[in-house]
Amino acid sequence: MDVSYINPFIISTIETFQKMLNCEVKPGKVVLKNNDKHSYDVSGIIGLSGEAQGSICLSFPKLIALKVVSKLTGIEIKIVGPDLSDAIGELANIIAGNAKQHLTQFNLSISLPKVIMGADHKIASQRGVPTIVVPFICPLGDFIMEVSLKTPEVKKKGK
Repeated sequence: MDVSYINPFIISTIETFQKMLNCEVKPGKVVLKNNDKHSYDVSGIIGLSGEAQGSICLSFPKLIALKVVSKLTGIEIKIVGPDLSDAIGELANIIAGNAKQHLTQFNLSISLPKVIMGADHKIASQRGVPTIVVPFICPLGDFIMEVSLKTPEVKKKGK
């Protein structure tokens, strides 16, 4: 996977948090996920299909997810439930939709969001597809984005 395909997702996350939450987030060091050592409490996942396949996942510790959704909705959310799930799913959907605009060469479609809630769950990656982990530093609390995208191999001239 060409890591330049990750940039639209990073830019979209920064812009979405700025516009919708009035919150400045900064990406940390991008790393290749090579194990399941990361565990989370709330994850919003969007499937990607078309000429490239994969997923984008936003994952938060529970308290950070509650703060993010409270800021997003303007209503203090104190419990993990349907309101939290809906908002995290919508946030992932907005970020994926905005990133999709910059990946038109793949004619991508995005799935409906899926939200996984539960202490210390792990996000498995599709076998044979690299997953890039992007940590984000946020005043509301840090979170991560995982992007896994299988892109078509570019054939070199003369081969």
